[in-house]
Amino acid sequence: MYEVTDVSKRSDLDRLVKRAITEFGHIDVFWNNAGIMPLSFFEEGLVDEWDKMIDVNIKGVLYGINAVLPHMLERKGGHILATSSIAGIRTNPGIGVYCGTKYAVRAIMDTLRQEVAQYIKVTTIYPGATKSELTGSITSPKINELYLSNNTAAPVMEAEAIADAVIYAISQAGNINVNDLVLRPLGQTR
Repeated sequence: MYEVTDVSKRSDLDRLVKRAITEFGHIDVFWNNAGIMPLSFFEEGLVDEWDKMIDVNIKGVLYGINAVLPHMLERKGGHILATSSIAGIRTNPGIGVYCGTKYAVRAIMDTLRQEVAQYIKVTTIYPGATKSELTGSITSPKINELYLSNNTAAPVMEAEAIADAVIYAISQAGNINVNDLVLRPLGQTR
C-alpha cells in the first residue's frame, strides 16, 4: 500500500493514516522522514525556500504526529519516529534555517516523548552526511561553492545506514525506548 502524500498538507497526512488503519487495522510505527534542505546564507534572502523548509521539515512532522497520535493513544501503544539531522545538534554558516527546522524536530520529539512515555515510544534519528537527493534542492551559488563543489572526498553514509538505525530502534523489547540515535560516517567530525 502507498498513498501519495504531501506532508505540508495536514489533510494528506490525515488521509494516509486513515487509509492505513482501514487497510491494516492499526498502525504500530509511524516514521516522519520527509525533509528538504535548500541551504543558503541569510544574506541571500531566499525566504520562499525557508518557507518550504518550515512547511515540510516542521509542519510535516507536526501533522504526522497529529494524524497518528489519537490512534496510538487509544491503543495505548505504538512508536513514532522522526528524522532530524546532525544539524539539529550543531550549526554552521549557511545552514541556519535548516538547522532551525531540525532543532525544532528535536524539541518537538523530545516533548512528545515526555508527554506519552507511558504508552508510546518516541525516537529521533540524527544522521550526519548521507548520500541522498537532498543537495539537489540547493539553489545558492555560495553554498554550492563552499560546501559542494570542493567536497568530493567528504565522507558520506549510504541511506541504508539510516534504515538500519530505524530497524534497531523499532526492534527493541516492548519496555525499551531508544530516544535518540546519532549516526555519522567514519571521518565526519562535526
